Amino acid sequence: MAKRIPLTDMRNGEIATIVEVLCGRGVHNRLRAMGMRPGVQVTRISGAFTHGPVVIQVGGAQTALGFGLSYKIIVEADR
Repeated sequence: MAKRIPLTDMRNGEIATIVEVLCGRGVHNRLRAMGMRPGVQVTRISGAFTHGPVVIQVGGAQTALGFGLSYKIIVEADR
Protein backbone atom coordinates (compact mmCIF):
# COMPACT_ATOMS: atom_id res chain seq x y z
CA MET A 1 0.00 0.00 0.00
CA ALA A 2 1.27 3.47 -0.89
CA LYS A 3 2.08 5.80 1.97
CA ARG A 4 2.32 9.61 1.85
CA ILE A 5 5.54 10.89 3.36
CA PRO A 6 7.79 13.96 3.04
CA LEU A 7 10.67 13.66 0.59
CA THR A 8 13.05 13.78 3.57
CA ASP A 9 11.68 10.46 4.88
CA MET A 10 12.48 8.53 1.69
CA ARG A 11 15.32 6.02 1.74
CA ASN A 12 18.31 6.41 -0.57
CA GLY A 13 17.53 4.70 -3.89
CA GLU A 14 13.77 4.72 -3.26
CA ILE A 15 11.40 5.83 -6.03
CA ALA A 16 8.20 7.74 -5.25
CA THR A 17 5.60 9.96 -6.94
CA ILE A 18 5.10 13.60 -5.97
CA VAL A 19 1.53 14.15 -4.78
CA GLU A 20 1.65 17.60 -3.18
CA VAL A 21 3.95 20.59 -2.73
CA LEU A 22 3.32 22.66 0.41
CA CYS A 23 4.94 26.00 -0.41
CA GLY A 24 4.26 29.44 -1.82
CA ARG A 25 3.68 30.30 -5.45
CA GLY A 26 7.25 31.45 -6.15
CA VAL A 27 8.89 28.28 -4.88
CA HIS A 28 6.15 26.19 -6.47
CA ASN A 29 6.89 27.79 -9.86
CA ARG A 30 10.63 27.23 -9.43
CA LEU A 31 10.07 23.54 -8.67
CA ARG A 32 7.79 23.22 -11.72
CA ALA A 33 10.55 24.72 -13.88
CA MET A 34 12.86 21.96 -12.62
CA GLY A 35 10.25 19.33 -13.55
CA MET A 36 8.99 18.68 -10.02
CA ARG A 37 5.20 18.70 -9.97
CA PRO A 38 2.46 16.32 -8.79
CA GLY A 39 2.43 13.07 -10.73
CA VAL A 40 6.17 13.02 -11.47
CA GLN A 41 8.38 10.20 -10.18
CA VAL A 42 11.49 11.10 -8.20
CA THR A 43 14.37 8.98 -6.96
CA ARG A 44 16.24 9.91 -3.80
CA ILE A 45 19.94 9.59 -4.54
CA SER A 46 21.41 10.63 -1.20
CA GLY A 47 20.90 12.78 1.82
CA ALA A 48 22.44 13.46 5.17
CA PHE A 49 21.03 11.62 8.17
CA THR A 50 20.24 14.93 9.87
CA HIS A 51 19.06 18.16 8.27
CA GLY A 52 21.39 18.27 5.27
CA PRO A 53 20.62 18.70 1.58
CA VAL A 54 18.71 15.92 -0.21
CA VAL A 55 19.90 14.90 -3.69
CA ILE A 56 17.11 13.67 -5.96
CA GLN A 57 16.79 12.63 -9.57
CA VAL A 58 13.89 13.77 -11.75
CA GLY A 59 14.03 12.37 -15.24
CA GLY A 60 17.68 12.49 -16.28
CA ALA A 61 18.69 15.39 -14.04
CA GLN A 62 19.93 15.36 -10.45
CA THR A 63 19.45 18.28 -8.10
CA ALA A 64 20.08 19.02 -4.44
CA LEU A 65 17.33 20.57 -2.33
CA GLY A 66 17.62 21.99 1.17
CA PHE A 67 16.11 19.99 4.01
CA GLY A 68 13.34 22.53 4.70
CA LEU A 69 12.13 22.56 1.10
CA SER A 70 12.45 18.78 0.80
CA TYR A 71 10.24 18.38 3.86
CA LYS A 72 7.47 20.33 2.09
CA ILE A 73 7.38 18.00 -0.92
CA ILE A 74 4.95 15.17 -0.16
CA VAL A 75 5.44 11.92 -2.06
CA GLU A 76 3.60 8.62 -2.28
CA ALA A 77 5.91 5.66 -1.79
CA ASP A 78 5.27 1.91 -1.71
CA ARG A 79 6.33 0.61 1.66
